[in-house]
Amino acid sequence: MNIDADQYAEEIVDLYSQHLNPGLVALLKFMGFESVEVEAEGCVVRDAHGREYLDFLGGFGVFNFGHRPKKIIDAVSDQLHRMPMSSRVLFNEKTARLAAKLAEVCPGRLQYCFFCNSGTEATEGAIKIARLATGRQHIVATVGAFHGKTMGSLSASGREPYKAPFNPMVPGFSHVPFGDAKSLAETVNDSTAAVILEPIQGEGGVVLPPDDYLPAAREICDSHGALLIADEVQTGLGRTGEIFAVNHYGVAPDMMLLAKALGGGVMPLGAIVGTPDVWSVLESNPLLHSSTFGGNPLACAAGLAALEMLIEEDLARQAKEKGELLLDKLQSFQTDHPRMVVDVRGKGLMIGIEFTQEDIGGLVIAGLAQRGVIAAYTLNNPCVIRLEPPLTVTPQQIEQAVSAFRGAVQQTELLVDEFV
Repeated sequence: MNIDADQYAEEIVDLYSQHLNPGLVALLKFMGFESVEVEAEGCVVRDAHGREYLDFLGGFGVFNFGHRPKKIIDAVSDQLHRMPMSSRVLFNEKTARLAAKLAEVCPGRLQYCFFCNSGTEATEGAIKIARLATGRQHIVATVGAFHGKTMGSLSASGREPYKAPFNPMVPGFSHVPFGDAKSLAETVNDSTAAVILEPIQGEGGVVLPPDDYLPAAREICDSHGALLIADEVQTGLGRTGEIFAVNHYGVAPDMMLLAKALGGGVMPLGAIVGTPDVWSVLESNPLLHSSTFGGNPLACAAGLAALEMLIEEDLARQAKEKGELLLDKLQSFQTDHPRMVVDVRGKGLMIGIEFTQEDIGGLVIAGLAQRGVIAAYTLNNPCVIRLEPPLTVTPQQIEQAVSAFRGAVQQTELLVDEFV
């Protein structure tokens, strides 16, 4: 045993307990993650003891391009030595070129960008812009949704345990069941500013809607003059087997929210991409919504390199093919362990495994950690473990993770049988 590594890990965990979040320390230890990460590359994370983990969580959707992708690291390094932050009063090339590249790859008439630093900031800005553009207050969101944890985005999100401690929420929000076009049609009216949806619910448990749901949402919004906001923070940039998940359904929103993988796994970066009609309301006062660090050249250099890598390496296609391989291998678990596994579902490399009980999922996560695989449950449905490895994951790494998953499920089933 490496005593120095043990002492180092103990020191870092103690600092977390004393100065960050003692509750998080307890949770991570329960999940089997007591190690301290020190470096990562591709799909592999290494801890202070030199142990390697396959990252099948992917930073909750951050690491579409893997850890430390060379193309993105090089772009950021070059920009770092030129001008990492903007003067904010002169035009900046990286910011402009990233906005133009996003307009090129986004569906429909999406053309204009506002850059921020995270998904929740993108949601906050979109809510403001929707109310400004329509002159209305009402926002319709869905049960089980997750749009962030600042007050506006939390008000749009759909799980009470995260909201109740901070009531009252921002007024003007209604929630309907996800995937239910009839409920959506009954709730949206001529006072509705916008409908905000994840094309596939991530933290809700990797929930896929019916194929006709997003097209119906588009029609409902159009019939009432409401805007459709697609939250692609977790589903975007190739994750589901298309560059954007709305592409599966042939729908173009009025605003699209991006973050997580947009920074290439190297820099924090979020964005709102909107149509000319929506953006026109900002012309008279372009400073109604702003961000000190949003669109900084360092982050935009990362975003540009990420988009180039996405297209050049056809990562959406890779996600589709590798996702089909992973899903096929995992779906046998439902047949083999019916008392444990309720469902295995997903699109591309966004896959959820639903267990019969929350505690079972927790034990499986711990079992995966013991076998060198990182995974986690979804925030709004702890019965579901999500698998979101880098889109660059290899077939061999998929096989290794599936083998670890099989062992973790079998181990958990034996534990359950022992205590029942």
